[in-house]
Amino acid sequence: MKPQPPVTKIRIAARTSSGPSGARGKTPTPVDAGGGPLGYLDRDWVPWTIIILGAFLRFLLLGIKPAHFDEGINGWFVDQMVKNGFYRYDPTNYHGPLHFYILFLSQTLFGRGVWALRLPVVLASTFCIWLCMRFEPIFGRRTCRLAALAMAVSPGFVFYGRYAIHEVWLLLFSTLFLLGILGLWKFGTRQYLWCVGMGIAGMILTKETYIIHLGCAAIALVVAYVSHQIKPAADARIAKQTWDYVDVIVIVAAGVFAIIFFYSGTFFHWSGLKGLYKCFAAWFETGHAGNGHEKPWFYFLKLVARYEWPVLIGLLCSLFTLFLRDLRLRYLAIVAVGILAGYSIVRYKTPWCIISVVWPFLFLFGTAITTLPARLKSLGIVAASIALAASLSYCVWLNYYQCTTESEPYVYVQTFNDIYKLTDPLLESARLNPTYYHLVGHIIRESPYPLPWILGDFTRVGYYEKGNMPARMDADFLLVQQDKVDQVETNLHDTYFTDPLTIRASQERSKLYLKASVFKPLFPDRSPEFAGTAAR
Repeated sequence: MKPQPPVTKIRIAARTSSGPSGARGKTPTPVDAGGGPLGYLDRDWVPWTIIILGAFLRFLLLGIKPAHFDEGINGWFVDQMVKNGFYRYDPTNYHGPLHFYILFLSQTLFGRGVWALRLPVVLASTFCIWLCMRFEPIFGRRTCRLAALAMAVSPGFVFYGRYAIHEVWLLLFSTLFLLGILGLWKFGTRQYLWCVGMGIAGMILTKETYIIHLGCAAIALVVAYVSHQIKPAADARIAKQTWDYVDVIVIVAAGVFAIIFFYSGTFFHWSGLKGLYKCFAAWFETGHAGNGHEKPWFYFLKLVARYEWPVLIGLLCSLFTLFLRDLRLRYLAIVAVGILAGYSIVRYKTPWCIISVVWPFLFLFGTAITTLPARLKSLGIVAASIALAASLSYCVWLNYYQCTTESEPYVYVQTFNDIYKLTDPLLESARLNPTYYHLVGHIIRESPYPLPWILGDFTRVGYYEKGNMPARMDADFLLVQQDKVDQVETNLHDTYFTDPLTIRASQERSKLYLKASVFKPLFPDRSPEFAGTAAR
């Protein structure tokens, strides 16, 4: 009898030739072979566990920290939309309009508050975890689930996934864009073409730095091709494309319509379309000058080394991807290094940009762990476990214990809890008696954000900067910059409770005044600390 060839025990998940969505014909999807501890990643409950864990970390105590400086500005823009009926795009604002319309919708549905302001980005950040696992047909199940798990527990992805700022949307759309590029390369189906189109449109609607992502993606194709000529890779062919020109027209039309719709202020501010190119002049100038946010070129590397150990492993392993046979993985590594280099060159750096920069390295981390030789597999699992455990520990420590501590580099331009000395008495008084929304307030200091948004429902609050002063100094509450205190106090006549108050780091301290006759019910056992000339 003719001997039978040996059977190789490799689990292969069947997918259609169209990738995740399915079409005619069957092609195998790469799944990392072998059992061992990594075999648990193949269980059907793993994706939901990862997503639930990521969502839990992002939703837990969502209002634990005061509104950030940028959140206050973004919320204030939403308030202006309520007054004007649309968002008036300004190219010197450096950010696209989409985020403001999403915040407008959330605030309209759920009211003005930190929780409503942060809800959309929390959902988007959680969606990004799910999106990581949509790369499974390209890079393998275990690789993508490890990447998703690393994102779910990352200190940075969680910390900035709880801020109402633009970077989460750039993360989402840049991930969608590269998923489309790689999916077209491997499967060539219409679904991935939509990912490319909507990814590009979404990035343009989010932030001007989309140009770095698109440029690096294009350059990386050339570099990957050259690397293939030097060291040939396996399965480098481009799949037969199953979409046609009608699909391209529909996708382009949808993207162009979305861009025009939002940049034109929903057709009420057509001059906003000029910002599509005017924004770059302002951005290049700011990026070169730094404007107080200049950092050294290795700034993001320092953040990675401190907080993001799985990313660090992926970054180190990216140096060896040119020796791998998977050309698509080489391409991703080249894109990742290019984006990191692009952001590192720009002098203007803020830490929240890191989430839209380093996410591809999470797939390199997953690949490094799942493709190690058998003799090193145990070592890789130990390294991955330590890295993920460190991420989770730092995530909990940073997000729930040190979220307003300026010694943490991720806590940047963050509003201190000191601000509650003002907002808690005001909001509590207004809750008990809505007429208190008409209290007179003077905010006499530079850069008072996020107060203009937090106090947006108070109808008689004035903001005085650059030496401006109110005609009558006495008010129901005042917040006065330290260098203006003597001038203000000589013109006060009433009696006040006072407290020192610092809004955020690198800003001069303020002094808070709460009129005793108004706020005495909240401080029954406290004596006023300041008496004006009429009360002495």
